[in-house]
Amino acid sequence: MTSLQLARRNAWRKPYRTLLLMFCVAVAILIYGLTQSFLAGSQGTGGASDNLLGVFNKAGRSQSLPMSYLGRIAADSDVAAVSYMARMRGFAGTQSNVVMTSAVDPRSMAAVNGRELGLTADLLAGLDRTRDSVLVGKALAQAQGWSVGQRIGVTAFQMTGTNGSRDWSFEIAGIFEGADASTDTYFMIARYDYINAARAQGKDMVDGFVVRPRDGVSPGVLASRIDALFANSAAPTRTQSEKQFLEAFIRQFADIGLIINLVVGAAFTTIMMIVINTMAFAVRERTFEIGVLKTLGFSRGRIMALVLGETLFISVIGGLAGLAGAKCATMLAGPALGLSLTPLVAGKTAIVIIALGLLGGLLPAVNAMRMPIINAFRSR
Repeated sequence: MTSLQLARRNAWRKPYRTLLLMFCVAVAILIYGLTQSFLAGSQGTGGASDNLLGVFNKAGRSQSLPMSYLGRIAADSDVAAVSYMARMRGFAGTQSNVVMTSAVDPRSMAAVNGRELGLTADLLAGLDRTRDSVLVGKALAQAQGWSVGQRIGVTAFQMTGTNGSRDWSFEIAGIFEGADASTDTYFMIARYDYINAARAQGKDMVDGFVVRPRDGVSPGVLASRIDALFANSAAPTRTQSEKQFLEAFIRQFADIGLIINLVVGAAFTTIMMIVINTMAFAVRERTFEIGVLKTLGFSRGRIMALVLGETLFISVIGGLAGLAGAKCATMLAGPALGLSLTPLVAGKTAIVIIALGLLGGLLPAVNAMRMPIINAFRSR
């Protein structure tokens, strides 16, 4: 029998105890995976661009900017492409079912970040067919059960049409999937010319501009130059990348990173104490057996490896279950809650699983390794 087989059989000697330990580890890894996924999504590491720039009103994103800014921004030689957008926040069916619609110029938006959003030529052609056509993100379409060709109704929270109603009707011309799984697709893309002509207030105004710098141009330098253009205007701007905005937005409420580390640290400290205490008790139960193994020629290092292998086996099985649970949660609710289980997060979680198994069994393993044979036999 190999050392691995012996460690596995020792782990399953008390099945209920082992299953409870695995469950504790799974819960700890699930907490870690979800919190790190939230941190990755909220801080922009899960799909937020560090290159694309957003130009918004310095007074806040709730304040609009005049469309006339477009030409002045596009005139900068370091701007590769620029587009604009007007947001309409509303709900479909019930008020808790919030839907975000971005009214844009399809062609200019495709030039700026069409690659990131996965806007193909066929999708853009579908958006051009009728003025009330929309493209729906894959995450939003799956959550709502919408399909191509379906006509949907959205009630805006604030934007009122020229007919005095806040109800807007759209026809789904296509579904965009984004460049990868981390891309936010929980929104719709509508035509600005349709929204702008049909709304009662805010005509020829936009919520912001999206700018792609030319290759080799520093986004920070270009952002400062754009803001300088409108520093003395009636509506000065603040230009920053999406990643910078998300980080600043989160910091307005609290240091999320510190809070998450404290929560995860408390959870792991508790789990670590449970594992150490349980493994120490298991080693005491097998004191006589450890003496027999040493008598048969098992080295101190091999005795230590057996105990560490047992805790590592429990940690890996429970940890993989917790990681699988975190992955399922991000797949189901990630787009809506901003969760992003990136490869980096998954790699860090795997390291934590191994560290938990090794650290949890280190003290019991050292005690078993240092136990004199005579003391082990006296335990009978």
